[in-house]
Amino acid sequence: MCEFKIINKSDGSQIGEDILILSYTDENELIFKDVLGMGEKLDSALILDVNTLNQTCVILQHPIIKEFISLIKNVNDNKVKLEQIENFQSQIERIKENL
Repeated sequence: MCEFKIINKSDGSQIGEDILILSYTDENELIFKDVLGMGEKLDSALILDVNTLNQTCVILQHPIIKEFISLIKNVNDNKVKLEQIENFQSQIERIKENL
């Protein structure tokens, strides 16, 4: 059985260990659970790398990720609406303005 350490890409900190389950909720939140079934939920995170050799999973957290995942799912399912695209574009524009 492969148990993972969860590493936060931004600062290299370990935010979980002995993790067996990594998945997304219907609300696009990343959840991970350990061998005892205890877990954590990250509101807006993306799995960047899963390495079974060193048993690590690197995640990236940013407020825009949750909306991005939702948008991509809706595009894939042909359920995307113009309002959702415009909302995402607005978020990107705010980031751009702060550069």
